[in-house]
Amino acid sequence: MSRARIVLWLSLSLRSARSFSRARFMEGQPQGPPNPAAMENGTEPCGEERPPEVQETTVTEGAAKIVFPSANEVFYNPVQEFNRDLTCAVITEFARIQLGAKGIQIKVPGEKDLQKVVVDLSEQEEDKAEVKEGANLAPGDQPRTAAVRDICEEGLRVLEGLAASGLRSIRFALEVPGLRSVVANDASARAVDLMHRNVQLNDVAHLVQPSQADARMLMYQHQKASERFDVIDLDPYGSPAPFLDAAVQAVSEGGLLCVTCTDMAVLAGNSGETCYSKYGAMALKSRACHEMALRIVLHSLDLHANCYQRFVVPLLSISADFYVRIFVRVFTGQAKVKASASKQALVFQCVGCGAFHLQRLGKASGASGGRVKFSAACGPPVAPECEHCGQRHQLGGPMWAEPLHDLDFVGRVLEAVSANPGRFHTAERIRGVLSVVAEELLDVPLYYTLDQLSSTIRCSTPRLLQLRSALLHAGFRVSLSHACKNAVKTDAPSSVLWDIMRCWEKECPVKRERLSETSPAFRILSVEPRLQANFTIRDDANPSSRQRGLKRFQANPEANWGPRPRARPRGKAAGEAVEERRKLLQNKRKEPEEDLAQRAAQLKTFPCKRFKEGTCQRGEQCCYSHSPLTPKATAEATPTDCPEAPDQNPLGPGAAAGPGED
Repeated sequence: MSRARIVLWLSLSLRSARSFSRARFMEGQPQGPPNPAAMENGTEPCGEERPPEVQETTVTEGAAKIVFPSANEVFYNPVQEFNRDLTCAVITEFARIQLGAKGIQIKVPGEKDLQKVVVDLSEQEEDKAEVKEGANLAPGDQPRTAAVRDICEEGLRVLEGLAASGLRSIRFALEVPGLRSVVANDASARAVDLMHRNVQLNDVAHLVQPSQADARMLMYQHQKASERFDVIDLDPYGSPAPFLDAAVQAVSEGGLLCVTCTDMAVLAGNSGETCYSKYGAMALKSRACHEMALRIVLHSLDLHANCYQRFVVPLLSISADFYVRIFVRVFTGQAKVKASASKQALVFQCVGCGAFHLQRLGKASGASGGRVKFSAACGPPVAPECEHCGQRHQLGGPMWAEPLHDLDFVGRVLEAVSANPGRFHTAERIRGVLSVVAEELLDVPLYYTLDQLSSTIRCSTPRLLQLRSALLHAGFRVSLSHACKNAVKTDAPSSVLWDIMRCWEKECPVKRERLSETSPAFRILSVEPRLQANFTIRDDANPSSRQRGLKRFQANPEANWGPRPRARPRGKAAGEAVEERRKLLQNKRKEPEEDLAQRAAQLKTFPCKRFKEGTCQRGEQCCYSHSPLTPKATAEATPTDCPEAPDQNPLGPGAAAGPGED
């Protein structure tokens, strides 16, 4: 055989062997999910059926029905239903305001078919007149309307920057009228593929446009005034700090920006330096940490907007469960931006008694000709040591010191939810939370708590109505806070609060001999009160939301609720992975319970010295071994204490302990 034929024969043999081996290898491989690289390049068809071994879960929330993989590949948290319901309610009222200015009425499913006109809430007579005029219009002259599922050419353009499964965007399309388009964006190819399926499942492809891009780059590409979004919703896993700069530029003039923060450990003061790196403010550990978290995020939003001659106006700021949710409108105006420094404040908080004082960063004062003069503020408002307990102060902030809510807007949302309770599954909780929000003192930042005041002076805790009544009798205002169940938000100075607590301590005395002379309790109680508190219950001390028994502070919605693990590609099923890790980490800092049988078997491995000396009288009931051991085994065995034979040490105190002795 010639040399050329030999080479050809060998090459054909090797090629056939490789083909056979590859075929055998592929037969043994399980069919996995679609190729991520192909999905990222857009070559994977979105409507392709999943392999049968990929398990999926179907969820119905509101008017939407979605499917998502049971494996933790696309993030979904059912506890956030309250967040999504509240967002739909807020955007609906925002659309009512925006489209009402253009003469377009929105039709919300479940609402009575009544003509609603967007006017100032104080103009009741004009409201009645306009409603009567609208009722008498001819059929051809009826105002334009916008309904859900329909495209409104003059409606709102909505962007959900981190859409995951697309549930929120689909709910917008199905439940919020007056929308022009909804862009559901996510950087994950798996999430975008899932969004396509859910959009087709809910038949909203004409409204919802799935997009795969970096949320920041997408918003930076829509900085032009004509391309901006009317509503931007950011609900990231953790901190939204990387997206805020792009968001304040991509939202339209007067547009709505909705932001969720789930990194509450950072915002609540557990890591102040991390909070500063993300939000530009130092968070403090205090009982008012949840409201302070809201104000820190508002400060960060306003600071980012000021870089582009824009400023924010809060509509609603909520602290719920394990996150904070903020709704603000963004405007442009150089004159208003100058006032931003006077809206921020530093916080001086005593480490002993918890008393706090605010120091504004800027000062706005009136000048001649109706002008406003801006200057630096003067301070600090406190001495180096606390005037009440003599302890030092911690410095926190800066934070937003203006109102957290727009009461007119909150009233509109509350009225709409109350009139249509069947629209949302969490309508009862929304009513309760917004009712407490409407009762809050807007011009009083932060709050004290009832247990904080009583524990500081080591006395019994008064009833909430008693403390509120004492403040009202003293001529001060007081309210609750939606962020804390036993909050005391009041415009009374800290000296008045401690005078009231001193008066309460006289009715429920504290044993002074047990107090250290350097403790805050001893120093506060050593001063006689200058105010004689009256703890008689007043009728106006009980807020309306409490009298009506609204669901203001909900208990845990489900077992093992809270933040869910981050979505990971090719992960285990979400339930299995969470349960395994929960069992692994449960009680990890506690000593495991001792197994008595295992303990007895372990003690039986050590020889009894009394048996060796012939003095053990317990026989078989002895916890140590009576079996004869070799000298080597005896030397290696080191007995421990025997709980059943504590009197086996015949030696006196100070004698050296041998094997079998305690």
